[in-house]
Amino acid sequence: MATLNQAHTPPLKAGRSPRTAHKGRSTREAVAVFVAPFAVLFLLFYAAPIVFAVIQSLLTVEREGTFGPPQQVFGGFSQYVLVFQDQAFWASVGRVLLFGVVQVPVMLGLALLFALLLDSPLLKGKRFFRLAFFAPYAVPGVIAAIMWGFLYSPSLSPFGAVTSEVNFLGGSLVLWSIANIVTWVYVGYNMLIIYASLLAIPTEIYEAARLDGASNTQIAWRIKIPLVTPAIILTGVFSIIGTLQLLAEPQTLRSFSSAISSTYTPNLAVYTTASVPNYNLAAAFSVVLALATFILSFVFLKATQRKVSQ
Repeated sequence: MATLNQAHTPPLKAGRSPRTAHKGRSTREAVAVFVAPFAVLFLLFYAAPIVFAVIQSLLTVEREGTFGPPQQVFGGFSQYVLVFQDQAFWASVGRVLLFGVVQVPVMLGLALLFALLLDSPLLKGKRFFRLAFFAPYAVPGVIAAIMWGFLYSPSLSPFGAVTSEVNFLGGSLVLWSIANIVTWVYVGYNMLIIYASLLAIPTEIYEAARLDGASNTQIAWRIKIPLVTPAIILTGVFSIIGTLQLLAEPQTLRSFSSAISSTYTPNLAVYTTASVPNYNLAAAFSVVLALATFILSFVFLKATQRKVSQ
């Protein structure tokens, strides 16, 4: 009888019991259940638009005769040729790169300073200051731009004595006026990322440093800042991406300043091109801008990681 039962029992894989095999299947099924909603949303709202933009950038519009209906046909890389010949677009890219070279270090420096102040044992009222530093991020970018536009305007600003002497909305200063708005909005957001990283540092490290005679300034410079470098790098990547996506602030300030053209930033150029409408060329602009953003972020990550590893 035992021999007969053994003959009808399927062999098990070596080293695996039925309970282990069932547990493995259950784990895979649980992971699939949790990952499936993210995968669906990722495909619908991230991957699919990228694929659609690439397809649109490879098409061009042609007409049969003067009054014929427009038809989209495959145009190869003709739209990309127009992109690389568009001097206004590349001037806008150079403008936001200059913007990022100045604004991003200033913003991250302030965010680091505020995070270190919040983490300092000498600061009183930390809850108030944490809320005060973060509050500007709760203001939508368009509202912030309108508010600052009124403050910059000589005829509307309550600080007319200053704005009448300094033209913050003129061609030479409007870029840095936008930088001030972006810095005001996003310092608190980046500060919270760095501050969360500071809170994760074990307090035993600080206690050991104080026993060795280190001051609060030395602890901040030699311990805290090196340990939160990954968080600073992360905020740097976010800032690079945000710089090349600059749109809401310059578009809103166009109603206050004639120095901001319809192609003042790359995203504004894409928006203007799509409004013509020329969706195929706008898609080509978007693809080139996305590739430039990826390359800059990748180079920044590699450069900073190399310095950290040294």
